[in-house]
Amino acid sequence: MSEWNEKRHGVWLSEPSAAAVEMAQLAGYGTVVLDIEHGVFDLAALDWLIPFIRAKGMDVIAKVLGPERTPIQQALDLGANAVAIPHIESPEHAERVCGYAKFPPLGDRSFAGGRTTGYRGFTDEWVTRQDRGTRCYPMIEDASAFETVDKILQLPVVDGVFVGPSDLSLRRERGAYSVEADDLADIRHVARAARAAGKPWILPAWSEPEQRLAVEEQAETIVVTMQYGALLSGLTDRLNTVREIEQQWRTA
Repeated sequence: MSEWNEKRHGVWLSEPSAAAVEMAQLAGYGTVVLDIEHGVFDLAALDWLIPFIRAKGMDVIAKVLGPERTPIQQALDLGANAVAIPHIESPEHAERVCGYAKFPPLGDRSFAGGRTTGYRGFTDEWVTRQDRGTRCYPMIEDASAFETVDKILQLPVVDGVFVGPSDLSLRRERGAYSVEADDLADIRHVARAARAAGKPWILPAWSEPEQRLAVEEQAETIVVTMQYGALLSGLTDRLNTVREIEQQWRTA
């Protein structure tokens, strides 16, 4: 991975919004993470949103509904560059579930003619391009996956890993994620396992300590902010500014 690349900085969306995508592109973001698992996306929205993001020259990482065949295949058939698969439990689980993102003989993805084939048939060369070009990232957010991350990264159907810090903290029995030393140590462990395997890793990094770690450990994608958090931050900052002016005026 080059030290800097145009797709490195990501924004996290929880609901479909063309305006949010346009603003993210204007701000310089190169990747959009769609939180389909916890957000308010349906197939009709994904059908227009994914190609819209791709048309803007941005990558799409679809965090799918769950570790199941249908949501993985649907996201890829609609044109996502990558899938992030939540709640992977073990190397055996990862091998089966991540296989849904790769065609036979590598995996077990089912073929669907449509957007990704240019609405035509397909060839062996197309299959090879799809398997190489569409990426599968199991999420490391369960304690059992954390403990076996080295073996998960060895799987041919795994292209890298996506860290889920909040769930990882809960499932490692530390309670709510608070970006403390143990949290950061877990993230660094996953990062170094990925680097040792020669595969990329991705981190949602809202705070400066997380962002510093992501830079130091050469994360391929740093998800810098989320849709709702950025909106709340902007609203709060503007309101606080005018309140400070009002307070200064009262005490003048």
